[in-house]
Amino acid sequence: MGMAVFTEPFIEAFGLTRTQLSMAYLFGTIGSSLFLTQAGRWYDRLGGRIMIAASSLALGLMVVYISFVDVLSSWLGGHTLVTFILILLGFFGVRFFGQGVLTSCSRNVLMLWFVKRRGLVSGLRSVFVSFGFSLAPLVLAMMIGGFGWRGALWFMASLVGLAFAVLAFIFVRDSPISCGLIPDGEKPSGAYVAPAEAPSKSLAEARRSPVFWIYSMSLAMHAMFGTALTFHVVAIFAEAGLPRDVAFGYFFPSAICATAANLVGSYLVDKGPLKPFLILMLVGFVVGGCGLINLDQSWGYWMLAVGFGTGGGLWGVTSNLAFIRFFGPLHLGEVSGFNTSISVFASAVGPFAFSLAVDHLGSYNVAAQICLAMLVVLLIAAIVVKQEEVTY
Repeated sequence: MGMAVFTEPFIEAFGLTRTQLSMAYLFGTIGSSLFLTQAGRWYDRLGGRIMIAASSLALGLMVVYISFVDVLSSWLGGHTLVTFILILLGFFGVRFFGQGVLTSCSRNVLMLWFVKRRGLVSGLRSVFVSFGFSLAPLVLAMMIGGFGWRGALWFMASLVGLAFAVLAFIFVRDSPISCGLIPDGEKPSGAYVAPAEAPSKSLAEARRSPVFWIYSMSLAMHAMFGTALTFHVVAIFAEAGLPRDVAFGYFFPSAICATAANLVGSYLVDKGPLKPFLILMLVGFVVGGCGLINLDQSWGYWMLAVGFGTGGGLWGVTSNLAFIRFFGPLHLGEVSGFNTSISVFASAVGPFAFSLAVDHLGSYNVAAQICLAMLVVLLIAAIVVKQEEVTY
């Protein structure tokens, strides 16, 4: 969300075309996805406190680096290829340390502090995340207008790389046990019995389970399909004969449905198994996909908004809880890190695949139909495959 606001200033300052900048972002994102599993292993070994503080500091340094890409390029001759490689490395850094490491570590450390209330706490966290995503473009645009693009990046770097890193190092703790506490804020007593957790499995063991792949591919489909829709939203709506304001207006009802589904789902998921929420999430995406390929109809618009909104809200519920419920807490960083790498890779491929569909098949609808077919297959698998998990 943050980098998108800097697109126009970057094009002007770096002398790259929009396509070149987009390709640099694509390759940087794909590259970052290849290292997230290793970052998960670091989390399992070092803990959330060190990883959150270190990734925040590294993210700040990468933001400062991006602010000097044009200067570095001029020192190295100013050739377009040099600039392309330099900004690609910058995008790699912010995607790896930001969306990848920092996001995963923050989610994982929260899962260890709560057991009985994991779903509810994850839902509340998702509200703050959604609010931040919604507010970020406006705030950053104001900062660029007030301080210029370089000044805005420096301010972001000081906030994330210094202030947040220090706060995280001071206040974050890896687990309640490390502080002599117990999960869910309950008071320690001789009668306390820790809630049962799923037997911890390594990544190698998790990858042999069909349940892991059903959840990972379902979450990745949202990343691919949802990112492609957001990236091409104006062009997709224009193809259906709808104007720009209608395209951007889609996000409002979708956000309402997502927030409502997330809060209700997060409250209910603590009381039972996760499988129904996976199925409902995929049903929502299938409904949204049907709406997208029929966007020229008024009912198609509402199917898209309600389906993708509801599915996106339940995606937050499912992604937060799936891997600790099925594969335990001991290797959570490694297992969830591999899943994150799949989703990040999918989010990079989605917009590019939709562009190829337009270039070679003449329509976004073809790509949407392929995604819809994949969602139907995943939905059938989610219904059929048995899922054994620990509930509280």
